[in-house]
Amino acid sequence: MSIQTFKPVKEGKVREVYDIGDSLIITATDRISAFDVILKNKVEKKGTILTKMSEFWFDFTKDILPNHMISTDVKDMPELFQNERFDGNSMKCKKLEMLPVECIVRGYITGSGWASYCENGTVCGIKLPEGLKESEKLPEPIYTPSTKAEIGDHDENISFERSIEVLEKEFPGKGQEYAEQLRDKTIALYKKCADYALEHGIIIADTKFEFGLDENGNIVIGDEMLTPDSSRFWPADEYEPGHGQPSFDKQFARDWLKSNEHDWKLPQDIVDKTIDKYFQAYEMLTGKDL
Repeated sequence: MSIQTFKPVKEGKVREVYDIGDSLIITATDRISAFDVILKNKVEKKGTILTKMSEFWFDFTKDILPNHMISTDVKDMPELFQNERFDGNSMKCKKLEMLPVECIVRGYITGSGWASYCENGTVCGIKLPEGLKESEKLPEPIYTPSTKAEIGDHDENISFERSIEVLEKEFPGKGQEYAEQLRDKTIALYKKCADYALEHGIIIADTKFEFGLDENGNIVIGDEMLTPDSSRFWPADEYEPGHGQPSFDKQFARDWLKSNEHDWKLPQDIVDKTIDKYFQAYEMLTGKDL
């Protein structure tokens, strides 16, 4: 019996999802994506860091909201997953009915948010105070949902009002309730985790969460949580508003791609610098080595 018995039912830019009947196995690969494109490089151990970091945050936030994690131990998975390819980078998860909104929360003004603010003083239609500097901390975190794109398409930022309509279309009579819950839980999760991270030397500038409904119709955190792939992590000791910040995420890769001719392949030294940052963030946040 080969692993082909379980084919991925869904393959994202970085993760593979296997349906094992009563639950799912979500495997974070060593692929890396930037600007919604899968790059030609593999980044060794990246999948393990993503999985272990999600595991850490799922445990840390279960007082706010339950999550889909069952186990990261391959011994709890079918025999076909009990090998090196899946050990460390795979998570057994509950099946959820995923909600069609990506929940983005921004605590600092950077990236596409900064570009939008420079243009018209707003981020995703939310009016912000005048005179903010690039990378400045916002008076309060803001919630800026988007719709999830198919691979190869770009996610589309939407207003809170539009998120109600998107949810209402799929869940008649529940749009307002779900939209409000997603907003409130997203901000609560961000605040708790951003406070913790700051105490450990990391600023979480922004992040995104995905949620689904469990078998009882409760909203549950799905996908990954607060990894360098889904978040902007900045070193707190180097923080200085007024320009872009050094980071613990894919920024090395993004910056190189922006300023060089390429065919979506990174030089090895940029790959090494990227994974070093992932390791550093994991160790600072969890206090553990991998």
